[in-house]
Amino acid sequence: MTDLPRTLVLPPRLTASARKLRDAAVRRGLRVVESGAASVGLSVPESPKPNPKPNPAHTRQGEGAVHLHAGPSFADAVAPALGIALLEAPADWLARLPYTFTRREIRAMPIGEAHRLRRPAFIKSPNDKSIPALVYADGSRLPGPDAVDPRTVVLVSDVLAFTAEYRLHILDGAVHTASQYASGGRLRLGPAAPGALAFARDLLAAAAATLPSAIVVDVGVDDEGRWAVVEANAAWGSGCYDADPDRSLDTVLRSAGPVGELAPPDHDFIRRRP
Repeated sequence: MTDLPRTLVLPPRLTASARKLRDAAVRRGLRVVESGAASVGLSVPESPKPNPKPNPAHTRQGEGAVHLHAGPSFADAVAPALGIALLEAPADWLARLPYTFTRREIRAMPIGEAHRLRRPAFIKSPNDKSIPALVYADGSRLPGPDAVDPRTVVLVSDVLAFTAEYRLHILDGAVHTASQYASGGRLRLGPAAPGALAFARDLLAAAAATLPSAIVVDVGVDDEGRWAVVEANAAWGSGCYDADPDRSLDTVLRSAGPVGELAPPDHDFIRRRP
């Protein structure tokens, strides 16, 4: 019996990074579906459940499994119906990192508490774009309770300017591919600096177990040459910039794939639909 090809689901409007991933998927022999959330039209086995133990029958490549690369709104709408487990870092992961890896104070708190801040701070949503990532003059500038549930968790950090920023695609606790994406706060693509990779090795040696097996971590360097973590992002919703698209695709497929293929440690990192 011939195995069915795996499928990569993409939203209808593709970024430059998504087009690179699409082309890499086609080269690999995956079926690619570009469609709106309401019309994906794929089927999966009824009521897929996580396997507490890996099953070799579920880990063979090419059994018609479905994967996804998209933003959070599309992914939340499509993934449950397709039996896809979306992996992401814990909401408070950045806040729990030691200062040596962040170089700034970071707290995870309900936005209702953040409203009471009376100082400038960089504030963002942990794992999506629902709260714009900005330096706010104070908490009163955040969306109010009429727009956002006061219990919604946000990350509040001291303001730290980076002279250059790099995206690391992490797979199984190691950098799988990487690239520069910004310089002086502006988009600038290029290869990853040796310092970024060296910092990543130290970070992952200390914190790999606190992350899913496939994730994107952004790091940066300030004008004093100090390295710090910018943030963690879900690989299934992140651009690859100038990184190797084939290796980026590896992280995407692992980060958003069949529930039944999850290794046990990844069960703790499944995104819960808002």
